[in-house]
Amino acid sequence: MNRTLLPLGSMTSAKRQQSAQNRVAYSEFGTRPTNNESLEALSRPELPPAQQNLRVQTSRKGRKGKTVTIITGFQNKPASLTELVKKLKAQCGAGGTVKENEIEIQGDHRQKLIEALTQLGYKLKASGGS
Repeated sequence: MNRTLLPLGSMTSAKRQQSAQNRVAYSEFGTRPTNNESLEALSRPELPPAQQNLRVQTSRKGRKGKTVTIITGFQNKPASLTELVKKLKAQCGAGGTVKENEIEIQGDHRQKLIEALTQLGYKLKASGGS
């Protein structure tokens, strides 16, 4: 076997720290989530749509004047939120994302989103301006 030996200083300290962080010494209950957000998501109960009260609002703060429709109040797991945002983006013909248990859709699509979410069984309130 031909082995090439690397000098001691060849591995950078950042790589050493990264490999140390990824190492698992002992895990009793299988794999563990990688960050605190996923721990919170695992413990969050998922309520049926009829028991959730959502708010739909538009905002332009911190977005360089671009309008974004924000839907808040979800009590779902991240996987089901990503499926829902995919449906809503297709319905509106716009981009969007899930951030901190909220759905953001690019543009002012309040009416379309209220209609679509009502058909899915969610209780909604339109908040903010006209």
